[in-house]
Amino acid sequence: MHITLDQPLGARLITRDQEVAVPVTLRYTSDDPLAVRFVFPGCATLDGETATWTFARTLLEEGLDASSGVGRVHIWPCGPSHTIVELHAAEGVAMLRFDSAALQRFLRRSYRVTEPGGEFPGTALDRGLAALLDGV
Repeated sequence: MHITLDQPLGARLITRDQEVAVPVTLRYTSDDPLAVRFVFPGCATLDGETATWTFARTLLEEGLDASSGVGRVHIWPCGPSHTIVELHAAEGVAMLRFDSAALQRFLRRSYRVTEPGGEFPGTALDRGLAALLDGV
């Protein structure tokens, strides 16, 4: 049985002139244990369609403490209580400010489902293969 965690929260989209409130749902699923998803509803996207950004759970964890990321997603702490998530797309760059405590709560919840380092089947896979190949 797979477990999916959803945590709705608000972010602040930082533009040149202002900050705009943006709803986002953080999602973690045990069937893709290395990843987290940031899901933006249509009201928060340029084309009016839901947009999902998927990236490594470790990137989110690392970005809470120090600048992290290469490619399309960059994350870094911004003062003692905020974290910046920068998303690069063909249409441009979105810079979002999140409450760090909310991101940490989400990570802790995901760790209760799959502990860090427990993402790989490891010995369970080994036992399964041994049983399957027993006598071959």
